[in-house]
Amino acid sequence: MKIKVCGLKHPDNISAVAALRPDYVGFICYAPSPRYASELEGEVLATLSENIYKTAVLVNEDEEVISKLIDNYNFDAIQLHGNESPEFCALFKDKVTVIKAFGLDDSFDFAKLDKYNGSVDYLLFDTKTAKHGGSGQTFDWKLLDNYKMNIPFFLSGGLSLENLDEVKAISHPQFYGVDLNSRFELEPGLKDIDKLKKAFELLK
Repeated sequence: MKIKVCGLKHPDNISAVAALRPDYVGFICYAPSPRYASELEGEVLATLSENIYKTAVLVNEDEEVISKLIDNYNFDAIQLHGNESPEFCALFKDKVTVIKAFGLDDSFDFAKLDKYNGSVDYLLFDTKTAKHGGSGQTFDWKLLDNYKMNIPFFLSGGLSLENLDEVKAISHPQFYGVDLNSRFELEPGLKDIDKLKKAFELLK
């Protein structure tokens, strides 16, 4: 199972997380988020192992802005949390790994994902909220049984040390990785390394 740690913004904390060897690290490039990486330094990202996918997390951003972020910071992946169309996602597929996020609740229509086939590399299923993620809330993981496509997905939304055993029990064939964020923090954007170490031990 792949591990993504999302919502990093402090250089020393980024280095400490990287030392745990996650598969992906996420930097939120969305100003309204309390985890907004407003002072992100390219030098810090350049020190990360080539085996870690540096991921820019974005919400309804312009194509030009995204392209500049990819070029300036050498991002390996983008994670799109807004209303991005399949055509928009496909613009970046030859440049970086493209992850398209969707907020799930009991009324979610999985059929609308069909049009993203061929436009994205991965999906990410989060808890549906008005704030595009980072809520610390889980959704009913039984909903994942309704997902029938072949695009692998990340699971996000309220993952914590208390429920990782349940996460490991999810047997969906396309379950690719977990996204660890708000339940592994000392404050927004500052990860609790001790908690993450325990999570890595459970998941690896």
